[in-house]
Amino acid sequence: MSVNYAAGLSPYADKGVCGLPEKFDSPEELKEKVQTLAELVKESQYLVVHTGAGISTSAGIPDFRGPKGVWTLEEKGESPHFDTTFEDARPSLTHMALLGLERAGYLKYLISQNVDGLHVRSGFPRDKLSELHGNMFVEECEKCGRQYVRDKVIGVMGLKPTGRFCSVVRSRGLRGCRGKLISTILDWEDALPDRDLNRADDASRKADLALTLGTSMQIKPSGDLPLLTKRKGGRIAIVNLQPTKHDKQAHLRIHGYVDEVMKQLMEQLGLDIPKWEGPVVHESSEVLPDIKPPHCISADGKVKKEEIKIERKREATQLTGEEDVKEEAGSVKKERADLTLLINEEK
Repeated sequence: MSVNYAAGLSPYADKGVCGLPEKFDSPEELKEKVQTLAELVKESQYLVVHTGAGISTSAGIPDFRGPKGVWTLEEKGESPHFDTTFEDARPSLTHMALLGLERAGYLKYLISQNVDGLHVRSGFPRDKLSELHGNMFVEECEKCGRQYVRDKVIGVMGLKPTGRFCSVVRSRGLRGCRGKLISTILDWEDALPDRDLNRADDASRKADLALTLGTSMQIKPSGDLPLLTKRKGGRIAIVNLQPTKHDKQAHLRIHGYVDEVMKQLMEQLGLDIPKWEGPVVHESSEVLPDIKPPHCISADGKVKKEEIKIERKREATQLTGEEDVKEEAGSVKKERADLTLLINEEK
């Protein structure tokens, strides 16, 4: 759970502002704002969602900077104690609603700072997900880059060896990889994974709507990615109880529990929230050309020519290291330079 995760990190003084007061919109104001959000989602052609620890609190995993967050209590000299484990935690309503948005064709890419693995365990396709700080259930071969999703937490952090080896068998009778498997969880000094960061950067630049859920966006560079959408002419919508770093950049700011916001949003969009039936890994999606999401249909009932984005049919698979790991174009150094420039412009 997050307490053990936090305790496993190296000592680090600058953990951001903790314990800021929470603000709640009135029921009437919340309903009106969610209606506005629904319209933004319907109008969007490329929605990207950014998630933080706030979406997992209802699943029993505490956040870090909230009034009762791990680091907030740490500053007060208090030691939080929780019974929830990562293995026992179930995806929240928000996790499942995001899966529903992706299946309906609205959500094009998901970027998360969370390490709890609940997005993957919810069934969200991994080819549309960047987990910028790692996943407690995923280990990676340091030699060939293949990843393995496990049923239990890996048990080590900071990109350290797990004690297991890659089982990928090469073709033509060549010797198998047998590279060392390492944790994907980052420590404070570790650089973000190139593949996930590059994909997140690319998606943020393509997006015309960046929706942030349960994050104060204090950690760089992940917290600054929504600004790329704003810089490209898109909009930012923020759902968080506490103030965030980029509130002034938001087109819409909602103060409410993310589960309630997502419940109302799905109702406004006329979408069902999928039921969770246990952890299943979905690596990718297969296109079904005869199914089209609602926002691909114009007012006259015709399919928009430029938008034949469709519902996805999934095959449930347990990751065995066979997926094709592709490097995205661009370098991390360039992406971070762009982010730094944007932050300086914002100031």
